[in-house]
Amino acid sequence: MSQETPLQPASVLAALSNELARAVEIIAPSLVTVHGRRRLSASGIVWNSEGLIVTANHVVERDDDLTITTSDDSTLEVTLVGRDQGSDIALLQIQGASLSPALASSTAPKPGHIVLAVGRPGKNGTMASLGVVSLVGGEWRTSEGTSIESFVRSDAAMLPGFSGGALIDSSGGVIGMNSSTIGRRGGLTVPFDAVASVVAALKTHGKVRKGFLGIGAQSVELNAALRTSLDLDQERALVIVSIQADGPAEKSGLMIGDVLLSIDGTRVATVEELQDHLTGEIVGHQAAVSLIRGGSILDHPVTVGERG
Repeated sequence: MSQETPLQPASVLAALSNELARAVEIIAPSLVTVHGRRRLSASGIVWNSEGLIVTANHVVERDDDLTITTSDDSTLEVTLVGRDQGSDIALLQIQGASLSPALASSTAPKPGHIVLAVGRPGKNGTMASLGVVSLVGGEWRTSEGTSIESFVRSDAAMLPGFSGGALIDSSGGVIGMNSSTIGRRGGLTVPFDAVASVVAALKTHGKVRKGFLGIGAQSVELNAALRTSLDLDQERALVIVSIQADGPAEKSGLMIGDVLLSIDGTRVATVEELQDHLTGEIVGHQAAVSLIRGGSILDHPVTVGERG
């Protein structure tokens, strides 16, 4: 009975090398060079067949006179659909060209996974750097105060012009968009699903809408006796310490001293949690605010304003 000859170490390395090179070849048609700043060009990802291009916001320094260079070296004009400084994502639109959209990775990234940071920063075409996923983090807040549902950190080198490019798996699937500025110590990758959420907002509104109530608030621990009398299992809430004149809260009848428990059923125990909830489609709409006033729980409707 014949036995298969085991792969030798050199053969294993060659097979891995060829697989990684193939992954770069798969993503290459979906990467573009973005010309949106005076100095070094950057990278972008073809997001869908409608001609949307995702790139990093910080590499798009102007709102017009924007072009991209595709994988076949064609230079095409694009328009700015919208941008979100908090997540460092800008959305561009190309008309009348058929480009190959990137495909999302089918595997959730885990620490230790081999990944490639891939970009098309200039005339030399596709470039790549190799690394491993060092951390997959949960929800976090950027320096701009924007909450992002998760992030990926790898040790793949963010080479000059790689911002706006892709972090891919060994099959060429996109894990997320790379940014050299959004995180400390070398940048981070915004995962595909988080990018998709921002893209949806930018496509609809040209920005990620941020709401406000027009209040100053402070997180407080709820008195145990009060919690018992009101049958509450919530330990912390927000007490209103100031109200903006003619703002949404004042117009809706909120008062200094009111204690906010939740908005549309979502608890708000900190100012950050309140800010996180006042985004997206809730802006401009009436929200059900649950609060404590005079020792009783009230449900109070408030129309959420939009922050300029």
